[in-house]
Amino acid sequence: MPPDARPPGPATPWPEPHTAAELDAVLGLLAPGAAVVIGHGRDEASVAAARAFARVLAERRPACGGSVLDVVDWPEEAASWLRQARRFTAPAPDAWVVAAGPRGWAGMSRRLRRSTDWDPARTVGFAPTGSALALAGPGTLDGLRGATADGRTWQVGGGGSHGGPPAPPAL
Repeated sequence: MPPDARPPGPATPWPEPHTAAELDAVLGLLAPGAAVVIGHGRDEASVAAARAFARVLAERRPACGGSVLDVVDWPEEAASWLRQARRFTAPAPDAWVVAAGPRGWAGMSRRLRRSTDWDPARTVGFAPTGSALALAGPGTLDGLRGATADGRTWQVGGGGSHGGPPAPPAL
């Protein structure tokens, strides 16, 4: 199967809406003052999560710094995701924040690994991004961290996803 081809099987359902605990955990996984690029799928839940993250980061900026360098969206299916991948990495942020469904994020992350200097270890995702592990392929997401809907955190590594304690307090 070509690297960006859709895996066989039913379409992945749209992600669930983010929760306040999830948003706080995602913020807590970032270094204070981080300059970020936000990436998101085009479904309603992913757009809402990305907007909520940007809004909360802006509200907390006076106390702890941080900025959004760019916001990049991508479709659930694409011929290559190359244009979006280049725009996602061009500002050379401290970190990337991702809100996307598993299928679209898997395709985008494969393109990022092949065509850019993107580092999953500098990337934090909302809950649905962790479900892309099997779709993205071995090693593609190693180092990616994220949050579950209930505010617990996880990290991809060693061929799987590993849970952890609740995230530290948000920025």
